[in-house]
Amino acid sequence: MDTRRPARVGTLLREWRKRRSLSQLDLALLTGTSARHLSCVETGRARPSRTMVLRLSRALDIPLREQNTLLLAADYAPAYLESSLDDETMTSIRSALDTMLTAHEPYPAVVVDRQWNVVTGNKSMAVLMDGIPPHLLQPQPNVYRLALHPDGLASRLVNLHEVRALFLERLLRQVNATGDTELRALYEEVGRYPVPAAMEQAGNVENSPSPIQVPLRVRTPHGELSMFSTMATFGAPADVTLSELAIELFYPLDGFTTAALRALAS
Repeated sequence: MDTRRPARVGTLLREWRKRRSLSQLDLALLTGTSARHLSCVETGRARPSRTMVLRLSRALDIPLREQNTLLLAADYAPAYLESSLDDETMTSIRSALDTMLTAHEPYPAVVVDRQWNVVTGNKSMAVLMDGIPPHLLQPQPNVYRLALHPDGLASRLVNLHEVRALFLERLLRQVNATGDTELRALYEEVGRYPVPAAMEQAGNVENSPSPIQVPLRVRTPHGELSMFSTMATFGAPADVTLSELAIELFYPLDGFTTAALRALAS
């Protein structure tokens, strides 16, 4: 048997264990195995069973896509499907997304994938997408490019300094937690974006008392809109695509924004 692939799965598991700041003993206790056996798996001296790969993956909170990668590296078939949202089996999921997006109007809502590419949004997203140039919309809009590119929403953010710092910090945490090379490339790209001159003024804007640390404060033809957002995901997904979807729901933070969004919708 080719022993290179079991050695490969051991290397990957060691990388994930270190990423989670766990010792071999810590992980062994979490999974009901011995630190000696885990050491043999990581060095390629022992081949983990399919059950062990999945048990270690869950203890390490490894995303479904990467769990499939670990199984393939150990010469096992993937455990999770990766469907297209257009597949017939995803009809109920598409319906649920449409229901959530429509029900959230007149407030903006958007569905994103694991790289923060926009999958779909509701009609109220127009208030944030207004004036975005075509080059930021093709081939697929990305939340971080839309928000931080100087040609995008950045030029209209009243508190750009705060939003930029929050977005970059959030993305870096995700990069460090997942080891995703595409997310790291996105982080490096948006971190290099030139900052509009207005950022100096934006950094000195006084904030009104708010329960939200960093609201989204946007200049629009209808006045300054102040919003915050929450993220929703699907519980217990068994499909890679579904596990990587997130729904970002925006809510008004003051009475003026509430009235303005409702007026725009009507």
